[in-house]
Amino acid sequence: MQRTRAWRRQQARNHGKTKATQPVVFKPEKNWKLLYRRADKLKRARQLGMSYPVRSTRQWLDQG
Repeated sequence: MQRTRAWRRQQARNHGKTKATQPVVFKPEKNWKLLYRRADKLKRARQLGMSYPVRSTRQWLDQG
């Protein structure tokens, strides 16, 4: 029997391992310092649906 990628995926499904059957959908940057410009960080945060820069409750209240 030839053990192809399809065979391994089927075995993973049979044995209840979800790692092989469901790829990671959301994977944020490991390090925000790798995005150099502030504009790049704001753009990427918007794509990921995150709020950037991170603000405390006090900052949110002072803003309004």
